[in-house]
Amino acid sequence: MSLTVAIVGRPNVGKSTLFNRLAGKKLAIVHDTPGVTRDWQEADAELGPLKFRIIDTAGFESAKDESILARATEQTRRAIGAADVCLFLIDGRAGVTAGDEIIAADLRKSGKPVVLAANKVESRSIANTLSEAYSLGFGEPVALSAEHGLGLGELYEALSAFAEPEPEAEDEGPEEEDATKPLKLAIVGRPNVGKSSLFNKLIGEERALTSPEAGTTRDAVIATWDIGGRTFLLHDTAGLRKKARAAGHTLEELSIDSTLGAIRFAECVIVLMDANAAFEKQDLIIADLVAREGRAIVFAINKWDQVEERAGAIGRFRDTLDELLPQVSGAPLIAVSAKTGEGIERVLEAVLAADKAWNTRVSTGELNRFLEQALERHPPPAISGRRVRIRYMTQPKARPPTFALFGNQLKELPESYLRYLTNALRESFGLKGTPIRFLLRTSKNPYAKK
Repeated sequence: MSLTVAIVGRPNVGKSTLFNRLAGKKLAIVHDTPGVTRDWQEADAELGPLKFRIIDTAGFESAKDESILARATEQTRRAIGAADVCLFLIDGRAGVTAGDEIIAADLRKSGKPVVLAANKVESRSIANTLSEAYSLGFGEPVALSAEHGLGLGELYEALSAFAEPEPEAEDEGPEEEDATKPLKLAIVGRPNVGKSSLFNKLIGEERALTSPEAGTTRDAVIATWDIGGRTFLLHDTAGLRKKARAAGHTLEELSIDSTLGAIRFAECVIVLMDANAAFEKQDLIIADLVAREGRAIVFAINKWDQVEERAGAIGRFRDTLDELLPQVSGAPLIAVSAKTGEGIERVLEAVLAADKAWNTRVSTGELNRFLEQALERHPPPAISGRRVRIRYMTQPKARPPTFALFGNQLKELPESYLRYLTNALRESFGLKGTPIRFLLRTSKNPYAKK
């Protein structure tokens, strides 16, 4: 997949709609509000037999040098530089505007090949009025409707001219599973705790916009992070506020949905907190959400450079974590400063430790030796005068570690006893921090119908 295509254009011409159409997924937030997209998004795309890399960009806007809009436009220029060809999208209903002419001048300066496309052209009557688009200097525009999937055949013909011919596939026998595929890693947390700053620090470039203003990130931005011989697919996400505060704000609700989608997509999640106000109620809600989704979890305390009394601080954070979040007791906890880079080297070690625990498998023999000892130390309680019996256990799956208990009256087991088994499993098999699940398999009574 050697072809990279960047979609550029004014705000609200349908760039994200076309991006989602070509990617085959709703990856970018689409809303009537201009300027929703701020960070560039990348995805694999297909158009007929053509496979390529697609980049969704923020709209070109004239703004002050230090404003978010100006920095988003600068990011768009960087995306143009990274692309092989630019797909210049204009609004077919509005015709050519002064903003389109400014972008056209920028594209000519870049020296990149340009395919001109007019979006929102749902009827032939509009298509016949596109003659003014020739004034932009990129030839005949491709008339399409990203929302309805019209004109994609013509777009394929225009883009395929820039694609290298695919080499003929050789028969190499049965395909083996790739053991080096990227580990999916998401950064989540409350607004303004430094998620985008940490994201940029890890990948070593300013891919996500940062600002003291809460709510700067809207889409879940994805980038590749290569370190220590491992490849990570790293997600920066929008901050998660309380539902009541986000209710009624449609754009923010879409951002939250995008973040939740990133959590479900991820294999490991970094829960980022502010060192000046760590483990607030919303932090606990977010961590519990990640645990209930069954993802490996790492806790990172950001803004460590602002902590004056560091002696014993990590120990206090650890005690708070284990007390308030027993469901992920022992999870990796690190202190970092995304601003200064302090502690960034600890992120890789913590993520690999969490991923190892999340992928752990224990043999049935080891599990049942463990179970025998656990039952001797602390037998299950009697329910209505009848003793609960756990006969044996197995591990049907990992990611997260899931254990099946077999016996009688298991659904009557109190939560406290399952917590006892959970903690014992963590200690015995190095499962600290990872969510642990139980499947209770009660044996059938052969005399029940008699």
